[in-house]
Order: sequence, then structure tokens, then C-alpha cells
Amino acid sequence: MKDKNTERWNTYEPFHVVLGDKKVVDIVITNHARTRWTDRVESEKTGYSDIAEYLWECLKEDRIVSYYRNEQDVYTIDEDLVFVAEFAISETETDLLGNPLHKMIIVTFLGRMSETMELRDLKTYYSWLRHSRRMTLIKNNRKRR
Repeated sequence: MKDKNTERWNTYEPFHVVLGDKKVVDIVITNHARTRWTDRVESEKTGYSDIAEYLWECLKEDRIVSYYRNEQDVYTIDEDLVFVAEFAISETETDLLGNPLHKMIIVTFLGRMSETMELRDLKTYYSWLRHSRRMTLIKNNRKRR
């Protein structure tokens, strides 16, 4: 979703917001991210445009930061809402110098740290999740024998 409220007078450069080393020009929300938004974040404003509008406002207000310093796929909003995003180079948009601009693809929303304490340390959470899934698979495998 592009910013509807931006007016560009006498400029040929598309509107973009800088996030780290990326210049975000568009936000794409996957179906999975939308269902996770409904389950874990908000139950009233659940449309694609509602989610994208919220993310644009957070981007413009510089409220989105990287969860880890070195990795650039997990981000937080207001140090609470955790989400996973990927970036793709926009095929249609470049800045005035010809540098590429990026689409931010929202993969999933993990939830709020204030509600899910496990999100405070994602590496531990993911290792626990992998372990619990592996144990479930082993248990189900025993039942089939």
C-alpha cells in the first residue's frame, strides 16, 4: 500500500521511508500475516489496507526498529509488537539517482512482547519451538508403530 496522504508537488521522486539501509516505497502484506494480525494483534481493523496504513504511520514516525542489530528480518514496533519482514527491490520505482527502492513484505506477526513473554528472547523461543515440534513428531511416530 502506498501512502495515500502524500502529495508530491514538482518532484519526480516517489515517496519513501528509510528503515535501516532500505528505502521502503511500498508495503505488501501476505495472507499469513493478515491471519496472524487477526489472531495475535487486532480483531477490529483486520483489512490489508488497515494493517498497511498502521505500518506506514509507524514507519513515518520512526517507531519500527530492528529486533537484533545484525539480522534484518525481525522488527519491533514500539518495542512491543514483533513481526517478520523481507525486502524486495521494487521493479517500478527508483529514486532520482537511480538507486533501487524496496518493497517491505510482511511475512508474519509474532505477537506482542507484553502479552507473550517468550518473544523477549526469540532465539530461545525458536529453539524451544523446534524442540517441542520434534518431540511431538517423535511421539506421533511411536503411536503409528
